[in-house]
Amino acid sequence: MEIALRRMDKDDLDRIMEIEVESFTTPWPKESFILEITKNQLARYIVAVIDGLVVGYGGIWLIIDEGHITNIAVAKNYRGLGVGKKLIEGLIELCEDSGITAMTLEVRKSNVIAQKLYKTYGFVESGIRPNYYADDNEDAIIMWKKLGDRGD
Repeated sequence: MEIALRRMDKDDLDRIMEIEVESFTTPWPKESFILEITKNQLARYIVAVIDGLVVGYGGIWLIIDEGHITNIAVAKNYRGLGVGKKLIEGLIELCEDSGITAMTLEVRKSNVIAQKLYKTYGFVESGIRPNYYADDNEDAIIMWKKLGDRGD
């Protein structure tokens, strides 16, 4: 099974919304994705595709020399197959190609699976954002990665 990456476009948004709704308790509205891919000059979004079907996506904002991961999601039926890894690798490559020197993200304190994945790629915990998530006031763990540090 080959996982291909490409830029997200408007034709992907119906499928993106399916993945978004099944992945998050407070999904982004479709309009937010439209603005991100058409108006936000700092934003870059990629999709993971298997056999022509979008199975995941990731987004990042490139701000000066930092990349801030906004979201990563994988369709439930495709989790555990390496799609998340491929998306993170794609976002890291995108940052490296853009001259970005560090990456950051927030992750739910309860999302241990995602935290382990990020740590595999050299992200380290650097702080807490208390009550970050509006749906349940869960804390977010702030993670950073210096580029060139694969964490191997």
